[in-house]
Amino acid sequence: MAEPVPQTYADAGVDLTGADDAVRRLAPHARSTFRPEVLSDIGSFGALTRVPSGYEEPVLVSATDGAGTKTLVADTLGRYDTIGIDVVAMCVDDIVCLGAEPLLFLDLITVGRLDGDHIEALVAGVASGCRQAGCALVGGEIAEHPDALGAEQWDIGGFAVGVVERRAVIDGPRHVAAGDAVVGLASTGLRCNGYSLARRLLLDDPAWHEELLRPSVIYAPAVLDLVRNADVHAVAHITGGGLPGNLCRVLPSSVDAVLLQGSWDVPPVFAEIQRRGDVADDEMAAVFNLGIGMTVVVPAATADAAVARLAGHGHTASVIGEVVEGAGVVRFA
Repeated sequence: MAEPVPQTYADAGVDLTGADDAVRRLAPHARSTFRPEVLSDIGSFGALTRVPSGYEEPVLVSATDGAGTKTLVADTLGRYDTIGIDVVAMCVDDIVCLGAEPLLFLDLITVGRLDGDHIEALVAGVASGCRQAGCALVGGEIAEHPDALGAEQWDIGGFAVGVVERRAVIDGPRHVAAGDAVVGLASTGLRCNGYSLARRLLLDDPAWHEELLRPSVIYAPAVLDLVRNADVHAVAHITGGGLPGNLCRVLPSSVDAVLLQGSWDVPPVFAEIQRRGDVADDEMAAVFNLGIGMTVVVPAATADAAVARLAGHGHTASVIGEVVEGAGVVRFA
């Protein structure tokens, strides 16, 4: 019987030395996002973060998400420094819908084979997103999964935690009423939604590559400022399911949201997708954001002031609809 050949973890496809080096390279990116509440450094088994001062009854709000198949666009272009922004946006713009201030963020990067430059570019994007959102990248995980993933395959996900005063939690179904106005915040592109269809129709055309990789707008700081300074009845992040599938989540069953087509600019990428795929209007609305990445429901009398305040943060915002008596659905008019 032949003697066994000595084996190492590297022989099995896992590069422990490379992983340690990657963590050393990533630490400065993470530290650049730290808030005063962060008590631990990168490398601890867990991240220690104090609840910010000034809260009487703080409630933690959490969300997790990824960038979906937008990662395949990053592969096509060989550019990985923006996809992390998308992951942060998907998470922090969810928790701000409840009025939460983004506090901390963790990422998870899974690869078939470790590439330090690739990992660093991904985490640089996450750090950029965290700085935009005002939250701290306090840790994460790099997981090398040979055999489960091909050598060039990878994925990224994130997890955000925010904090809000319990009495200030935004509960749309309790507060939205007929007569309210719907304010929309513009999205310059697809953000992270509908890419399984968009890639099929546009990825073969280099003219649309940069558009497909455009990083997501992060709305959380502007929305949080509005929530703290105005009467906001509801906030809805427009992700998978589009306007009909997300705005309805903050409506009571006694009202509808009627959105006025033509009241906002729809970026050309959506018309191109619809033309190339002969996609029906209802399908477009159910899959894509159609140029609105976030909606805020406010009393009609304060809508113009809300638009102006959001514009002060650099966002294009407009009144895109109204709340009427109904059955809890979103309609276009």
